[in-house]
Amino acid sequence: MEDEKHGADYRRQWRKVHLGIDASTLQIRAMKVTDDSIGDAPALPALLPQIPADERIANVSGDGAYDTKDCHEAIALRSAHAIIPTRKIAKPWKTHRRSAQARNEILHTMRRLGWAIWKKWSGYHRRSLVETKMRCFKLLGERVMARGFDRQVAELQVRAAVLSRVTRLGTPVTVRVL
Repeated sequence: MEDEKHGADYRRQWRKVHLGIDASTLQIRAMKVTDDSIGDAPALPALLPQIPADERIANVSGDGAYDTKDCHEAIALRSAHAIIPTRKIAKPWKTHRRSAQARNEILHTMRRLGWAIWKKWSGYHRRSLVETKMRCFKLLGERVMARGFDRQVAELQVRAAVLSRVTRLGTPVTVRVL
């Protein structure tokens, strides 16, 4: 009843930060801020154009939420290789699009090799580096101070710039001990 009388509670709006991170340098290369009604998959096609067209993108990794036609098409337009697992109930796509063939190859390879072997074979585990970077982004603060959406985006971009600068100063070298 309170919302009907006074409008929506604006203090409880969530913002989602979608990051495009270079897995080799751990630099934040692209960023999109949305409200919580936008899923992960619609954000990917907006992230890739932020990286200059003259820079080659070798692989784009993501979880199963990115197994959509729009995501695969955006990746194919950049001549990159998708490392996105298909859903368990996935069916082959009709090969009308350039991206369908690559996605169908992932589906057939996952069915032949199984999930665990496909993860090792494809390099899917490198995605965990990006998850770690997202955790570092959250350590800079999970709340934004600005009230307006444009200012919130600017505040989050400053955080991304700070994190990229810290990353450039040096990252720890982890050695596996047997």
